[in-house]
Amino acid sequence: MSSSDNGTSPTLRLEGVGKWFGSLQVLDGIDIDVKTQEILTVLGPSGCGKTTLLRIVNGLILCERGEVSFKGEVVDGPRPEMAMVFQNFGLFPWKRLDQNIAYALRIQGREKSEIDRLVSHYTELVGLGGFEANYPAQLSGGMQQRAGLARALAAQPDVLLMDEPFGALDALTRETLQEELLRINEVEPKAMIFITHSIDEALLLGDRVLVMTPRPGRIRFQFDTGFGRGRDLEEIRGGKRFQALRHYLWEAMRNPEAEPEPIPELVLE
Repeated sequence: MSSSDNGTSPTLRLEGVGKWFGSLQVLDGIDIDVKTQEILTVLGPSGCGKTTLLRIVNGLILCERGEVSFKGEVVDGPRPEMAMVFQNFGLFPWKRLDQNIAYALRIQGREKSEIDRLVSHYTELVGLGGFEANYPAQLSGGMQQRAGLARALAAQPDVLLMDEPFGALDALTRETLQEELLRINEVEPKAMIFITHSIDEALLLGDRVLVMTPRPGRIRFQFDTGFGRGRDLEEIRGGKRFQALRHYLWEAMRNPEAEPEPIPELVLE
């Protein structure tokens, strides 16, 4: 299978990563390169280690085998150059929107003027200008997820790690935020690893789609989507390439233990 190559060196590299929890092996032999500005979407059955993989990448937990490196440096603990966005929003209910976005910046010891500037910029960037004084309970689910994204972006990471961030949202809000994420990534490009259970979402957002096996999670196959930058999601949805890839992934996910069929010729053109 092919892997994405946009002419830049890897920002993030995983080599032979294996992980156990006691006697239970969760990940085995994971090799991944993620390039600057590349969005890697990851699909796999529940329990295959997708979230564990993100936590290892971020240095929140360590792998027993293999190595993770960021710009050539081994990741052996949390890195300020990486930020995570979670499915459950992760907002403090007793803090206003602006205070939630500023929280990590205050821990980092940023100057107040810089914090105010970053909070203002990223609140506007995600479309929440005017809601700075609102508490999470006063925001819709979509707005809370925008707030979680703004908080991650405000830390100005090089790598954004997203763990099913839109999974709990209704379909319309989810589609809106997919478009917003791509728009934001055009303005301020990041390397991303985006975990999802949605085949459509993986294809629409990903420059490259990676599919994992059941536990212990291994890389089953991966391919470039070929949809490029500045993509029009509605146009992609109606295209033959998307439909062929969608059918291919659907069949592969229905039979997670089977050897995957060759990628359709349409995808390789």
